[in-house]
Parts: sequence; structure tokens; C-alpha cells
Amino acid sequence: MPALSFDIKLIVGLGNPGPKYSETRHNAGFWFVDDLASQYRERFLPEKKFHGEVARINIEGSDIWLLKPETYMNRSGLAVVSLASFYKIPPESILVAHDEIDLKAGTARLKCGGGHGGHNGLRDIVSHLGTKDFQRLRIGVDHPGSKDLVVDYVLRRPDQKDRQAIEESINDALRVMPKIAAGEWEKAVHQLHSR
Repeated sequence: MPALSFDIKLIVGLGNPGPKYSETRHNAGFWFVDDLASQYRERFLPEKKFHGEVARINIEGSDIWLLKPETYMNRSGLAVVSLASFYKIPPESILVAHDEIDLKAGTARLKCGGGHGGHNGLRDIVSHLGTKDFQRLRIGVDHPGSKDLVVDYVLRRPDQKDRQAIEESINDALRVMPKIAAGEWEKAVHQLHSR
């Protein structure tokens, strides 16, 4: 069986815009792309036609767009499809970084395709793209213990211990980005998942 390889051209960080949400668990995807842009000394600029903020980085010779939708989580797909359509980026070349309540804080995992798992940002992206076949970076933020508590939980700040754990998992994910940019998906998965 051939090794999995994706030519990632767009990395989307999911979150909600504005200072009210900036430190909440639901914004872990924003934290990741902010750190990624900073690592490559680029900054996000607002782009109305893409309904979000964009940056462009070069990793190991690969040009990659970064996108932070400004549409609020539940309408993230509008921003994703706007940029992807404009630059003719196919779904399989999109990596979406998002908070994941089914993973412990401090854990980050890569995933190919799959359902939305109740995540409204992913649900809207699936709806707009018309496919589930995009890649994901799942950033663990832990589970509140009951599904009835999830909405309030993800819209609250993590405590200092969890925030530090989430930052460490984001750093782990940043370390595998050169492999992802080089199309070495399985090597990236192995490195990240062995943490």
C-alpha cells in the first residue's frame, strides 16, 4: 500500500473572532495558526473576499496559505470555500486545525477526513466543501464530563495547567509541519502520535 501523501496548500485555524473569545478553548485552532505565522515571521491581514484574516508562509519551499475565518465558528465553511475556490485548492490539500474535546489537553493528533464529531466549525466546512475529505489537526482541550456542559466549557478559558498543556501540544504540532509541507504525512503522524 502506498504511503499517504497530501500536498497541503491551505491551513485553516478555527475559532471565534474578537477579544471575548480569544482565550477560550474553542480558539485553539486560531492559537495554532497564530503561532505558525509567527514562527515564519508572517502576520495575518484582513481579507474581506475570504471572510477572514490570511497570511502566506513558505515551509521548506512550499507556499502555504493560512486562514482564520472571521465568520464565527458556525459559519467557518464560507471563508474556507471562498479562499479554496479562488486559489483552486482541492479539499484534500486543506488542513483544518481545531479544538477537540475527545482528546486530553496536551494531546494533538492528525487525521485524514472523517465526520465532524459534533464540531460546528467542521460541520459547516463539510457542508460548504461538499466533502469530508480534508485533513485535520485535532488539538485536545479535554471534555467537561457531560455533553450538556460542552458549549459553556469550550467557550471558557482553560485554567493555567490546561493552557500550558494545550500550548505544548501546539508546539509538538508545529515541529511536524516541515514533514507535512514536504508531503511526508505518515512520518508527521508517527512523530506527533508518539508524543
